[in-house]
Amino acid sequence: MYWDVKFVKPLPDFRIYVEIADGRKGIFDLKPYLDHGVFRELRNPQYFAQVGIVLGAVTWPNEQDIAPEMLLHGMIPIETAAGDALAADRNAGSSLRRTG
Repeated sequence: MYWDVKFVKPLPDFRIYVEIADGRKGIFDLKPYLDHGVFRELRNPQYFAQVGIVLGAVTWPNEQDIAPEMLLHGMIPIETAAGDALAADRNAGSSLRRTG
């Protein structure tokens, strides 16, 4: 669907960079959620870095996920040039996550 996440990368300070199927790119800050329920586990930086995509949704191994509506509502759009710089690691073989 048009809101499916196609690319996600963990960033410092409990933020993620995401690219949506419709071409939008942005940063989502998870800090406001880290003291609530299942999201507490994301406070562990090593676990947080295991972010991935399942069926177009941002997820972690223990089934934490971000609803597409919440992601789109809270995502801070970024300029294409900035997004391209963040995504440049794709060609460098970094720890980026994408559907496949």
